[in-house]
Amino acid sequence: MTSFPRPATELSADEARRIALRAQGLLGAPDRRAGVRGVLRRLGAVQLDTISVLARSHELVPYARLGATGRDTVEDAYWKPGRTGAPHAFEYWSHAACVLPIEEWPHFAFRRRAYRDRPHWHHELPEGTYEQVIKQLRAEGPLTATELGGAKRTSEWWDWSSTKVAVERALMYGEVVCVERRGWKRVYDLAERAVPESLLHDRLDDTECLRRLVRLAGQAMGVGTRADLADYHRLKAEQVDAVIADSGLVPVTVAGWGRPAWADPAALETPPRGRHRTTLLSPFDSLVWERARTERIFGFTHRLEAYVPRPKRVHGYYAMPVLAGGRLVGRVDPAREGRTLVARQVTLDGRKAVPAVAQALVEAAGWVDCAEVRVERVDAPELRTPLAGELARLLA
Repeated sequence: MTSFPRPATELSADEARRIALRAQGLLGAPDRRAGVRGVLRRLGAVQLDTISVLARSHELVPYARLGATGRDTVEDAYWKPGRTGAPHAFEYWSHAACVLPIEEWPHFAFRRRAYRDRPHWHHELPEGTYEQVIKQLRAEGPLTATELGGAKRTSEWWDWSSTKVAVERALMYGEVVCVERRGWKRVYDLAERAVPESLLHDRLDDTECLRRLVRLAGQAMGVGTRADLADYHRLKAEQVDAVIADSGLVPVTVAGWGRPAWADPAALETPPRGRHRTTLLSPFDSLVWERARTERIFGFTHRLEAYVPRPKRVHGYYAMPVLAGGRLVGRVDPAREGRTLVARQVTLDGRKAVPAVAQALVEAAGWVDCAEVRVERVDAPELRTPLAGELARLLA
């Protein structure tokens, strides 16, 4: 069993919650000058997902922190090259498929090496296919898999064309990088062309990659357990154990957590104070993407039900947690019909949550250019009228 140093700092559960909120950019004044790129650098990873209800998850994440940032502005911040011609971000496998700051390219050398040493999904490629993809990108890139000559025959990964398998393999290896999502298709280019020369290397050994990623995860979360730190970039527990002592994070005790925890020392220097955001959160937001951590910090059970059979859903297809006052106070399962934001189902943590949920709905409606809000179901029928009244007042 791994032994850890004795914690020097004790935090209350409330202090830990507020530290986590500030670290995630949801407590205190938003850094609007840094904008979306600042959010990305702060979080270190913004998860991508195919589902789009109000917007896609990677758009909802900066919205939750900055407010009504234009969706084109969000996309440009991720993918539009800077003054040097290099992208600000790239897509790779982190917590899942994520947008990552381009500065983190060296940190994933350990994962690129692991992919190179791994059986290639048991796919045999026709001779020369991989080399042809690289040659075509060098001559014509950036290109989608379709433009390269073949993508998916069906939606199942095992039915990809040989060209798609080849370019995805090159992506895993780091020879190719995804520099943009166009119509939700990956746009591939050679890493040697897309990644700044100063970052385009695999010189960091596995230990140094892991040390840096654990430190960055701790900074992004403020405070977390070993499982939290491992989950952020999907590391193994033993990988965290091997580097935690040299990560720069400090051991702490958090009341009620019942397990060792570590904090970013900078997060402990000043008490977390400031204005709380009231907002809808993507189910894939890094504040809530790990269920056990969300339950531990907020006492809130969060589960994406998009892949749950309809009769078994409790809160709805794409139930979005509502953050207000530093607490998770409800859920909204949204949809859009023309210029009406439809709350298919609203779950409220008592009457006190009504004003916050109404505010979150109205602000989200304005962001996606909806002029009206319609509520279909409320879990507590007695709260339907107060919620409708609050919405009417805010929309008046």
